[in-house]
Amino acid sequence: MKTITTTEDLAAFCQKAAAHDYVTVDTEFLRERTYYSKLCLVQLAVPGDAAGDAVLVDPLVEGLSLDPLYALFRDTSVVKVFHAARQDLEIFYIDAGVIPTPLFDTQVAAMVCGFGEQAGYETLVRKIAKQQLDKTSRFTDWSRRPLTEAQKTYALADVTHLREIYEFLAAKLRETNREKWVAEEMQILNDPDTYVTHPEEAWKRVKTRNNSGRFLAIVRELAQFRENFAQSRNIPRNRVYKDDALVELASTKPATVQDLGRSRLLLREARRGDIAEGILAAVKAGLACPSKDHPKADTRQEKLQVNPALADLLRVLLKAKTEDYGVAPKLIANAAELDQIAAGMRDVPSLGGWRADVFGRDALRLCDGKVALTAKGNDIRIIDL
Repeated sequence: MKTITTTEDLAAFCQKAAAHDYVTVDTEFLRERTYYSKLCLVQLAVPGDAAGDAVLVDPLVEGLSLDPLYALFRDTSVVKVFHAARQDLEIFYIDAGVIPTPLFDTQVAAMVCGFGEQAGYETLVRKIAKQQLDKTSRFTDWSRRPLTEAQKTYALADVTHLREIYEFLAAKLRETNREKWVAEEMQILNDPDTYVTHPEEAWKRVKTRNNSGRFLAIVRELAQFRENFAQSRNIPRNRVYKDDALVELASTKPATVQDLGRSRLLLREARRGDIAEGILAAVKAGLACPSKDHPKADTRQEKLQVNPALADLLRVLLKAKTEDYGVAPKLIANAAELDQIAAGMRDVPSLGGWRADVFGRDALRLCDGKVALTAKGNDIRIIDL
């Protein structure tokens, strides 16, 4: 197997890939000790069985530029095939501001084609490629060099089997006229906002039971400082302080370093130096925030007047529809969305796009009393009223 270590060799392979309809892509990375993922390996494969049709690219080699790969990613004549692409795409977008186009995610396609929710790569390899994966190198340090032959074999398998999986799923989508479904799902992965974390919005991920404006203002300032600090130092946000410590700080409102020393949950490193100063400044800013600028918790879900009987009927309808179409239920609607529909909300994803064709329109008819559900054996049927 070939490992590419020069920009010239990478450019040659990418030029070769540009002559094909698609290229399969995967990465190996580390993120345990950093805020941003550290790219350690890129795997690429084009159709064919020749030795040079699948390669490893070592981005840790000094002097190697990924520019030829990014040029290939921008080539709209070549489909870029990933499995569970979210984290891979984030790496490339953060590094070069590029999102591979056009994009095909085999995990999404597998869900559309009836392989269940969150279909794993190993499952698809077994069911479609009729092969078994060697998992012994799954949890290894991909930043260490040299890579072992076992590591290289494991990494390369992530793109070689992917070729057969892609061809099978692409054919299945054409056969069932569901290519548009996957294309709609790719819109999220193609959106740059998917990969950008806005520090001023970080507070929304912190779970709290206190929804007072003053408290949330402090949470917002603490979360924003933590995000900015973690990004600037490239360390995990939990290394600054964890969510439970953040909530504690918002409750106790420390004003001095001595106050920080009394925290039960704050890491020792956060009780002094730059982090301590940042915490105190964030608490002070939150306390000084005018009431008109206080953030407001999203309590819409809590205030929903859900008709439980209707919600149950929607669950039955969803189960019947997904069995008819062979689609993973979670891909269409989750439990919260069904409750929202039962409460009268109409601005939910499951009522738009291809989901409306499969489930949404009949769901609205059920809510409006225009149809009923009946059971015959194991089948659920819709009856017009």
